[in-house]
Amino acid sequence: MTAADGTNVLFIVLDTVRKDHLSVYGYDEPTTPTLERFAEEAAVFEHAVAPAPWTLPVHASLFTGLYPSEHEATQEDPYLDGATTLAESLSAAGYDTACYSSNAWITSYTNLTAGFDDHDNFFQIMPSKFLSGPLAKIWQTMNDNDALRGVADRLVQVGNKFHEYFASEGGGDTKTPAVIDKTMDFVDDSENFFTFINLMDAHLPYHPPEEYVEEFAPGVDSTAVCQNSKEYNCGARDIDAEEWDDIEGLYDAEIRHIDDQLDRLFSHLKETGQWDDTMVVVCADHGELHGEHALYGHEFGIYDQLVNVPCMVKHPEIDPERDDETVVELVDLYHSVLDATGVEGDGVRLDDARSLLSADYRDFAGEAGPSGAEGAHGPRGDVGFVEYHQPVVELRQLEGKASAAGITLDTDSRFYSRMGAARSTDGKYIHCTRIPDEAYRIDDDPGETADLAGSDDEVLAELEGELNDFVDRVDADWPDEADGTDGEVLDEMDDDAKDRLKDLGYID
Repeated sequence: MTAADGTNVLFIVLDTVRKDHLSVYGYDEPTTPTLERFAEEAAVFEHAVAPAPWTLPVHASLFTGLYPSEHEATQEDPYLDGATTLAESLSAAGYDTACYSSNAWITSYTNLTAGFDDHDNFFQIMPSKFLSGPLAKIWQTMNDNDALRGVADRLVQVGNKFHEYFASEGGGDTKTPAVIDKTMDFVDDSENFFTFINLMDAHLPYHPPEEYVEEFAPGVDSTAVCQNSKEYNCGARDIDAEEWDDIEGLYDAEIRHIDDQLDRLFSHLKETGQWDDTMVVVCADHGELHGEHALYGHEFGIYDQLVNVPCMVKHPEIDPERDDETVVELVDLYHSVLDATGVEGDGVRLDDARSLLSADYRDFAGEAGPSGAEGAHGPRGDVGFVEYHQPVVELRQLEGKASAAGITLDTDSRFYSRMGAARSTDGKYIHCTRIPDEAYRIDDDPGETADLAGSDDEVLAELEGELNDFVDRVDADWPDEADGTDGEVLDEMDDDAKDRLKDLGYID
């Protein structure tokens, strides 16, 4: 155990926020004036790479320092098990730890809140204390049972259902002020704190407060635009250029709402004298697609709009400058927080080569080490890796929308593929299980519009080799397909169990 050294940590995840919609990254709409001011004190990274394109595996990586295939918190087994979290290590070292979020994945039933002394998911139906009790135990039991795992897949849809329902009533997006209020109360009562917050406003559906609609989407009725990505992705719903403009205006309004709430939090820390002693991390877990690559949302792809995320870090040992040369993996933030707090880590141990505070950052010279203390990185520090496991929950929802519209999905498509990518500052290679691989020169084609897979481009050929080596190192299991089936598990359940699932909104 290492005693807390006095460095506080505020870790902020902007859920579903894409980098190119932030004015701090050059966007031409004033979405993030607070983060623009923050950038004067923080390092701003242009090439940050998320380990996956959705919440659960990304947060599990942030909390454990492991890649998705190592921590195995995926849609097939949607809970973190057998890994010591960052919060557990910091709590053992004397830190007060808290996690506040309205994201359905960051709860006790996925084990992502392990180690946090205080946590609240702000659910209006199921409070955090309930989720940390019987449901958490039931959840793991179901996932450990082959016959019930399909039902567990259905259960994880509840968060999106709740968010969609309450957001449409004006309630879902009001969680951020409550998260900020609770964060301020917690840090004021703490001597040394590690506080993690996830802000969900920019996640579908978009129903921002009216004052932000007036600024970024005047005249737009949020209930009249397409808010269901599955309808568009399966071909049941078309979206024209005007509607995309309206959708993006609402999205920008949500981001500005987040930014204004961050101003409240940052101002409070400064007014109370806590700012200078606090490491502040701001990143997104993943981005969002608005029609690029014929996709909406953050499913079925690992393009840069999803995995090249914003990342900004304030700490006295990190120069406050814009960095457009260094590849930063979000996995590295785990080690950076350990380093800043002087804690070695009770799970994956601190790796200096993965800490942003270290002069040896991303210096992975020599052969790759095994998973654990040395990480699963290869010898090249200029490559980041992405994994997208079987999207079984989204696929089931997509199939339902397609079936209702009389559409038959092509099983040899991205919807049924598992994906992985190796990305550097100049290129990206994507491997898929059911469709041809893709490759792009990021330096010349940041929008990934010209697929160069199969060409003689040396950069892309090297990245293909890096990806193959990475898959071997993390011992990834690459299936031929993701069929999204869950057997006949509902037929095996008794009526009382089915009624309970209906009451909670899991099944119709």
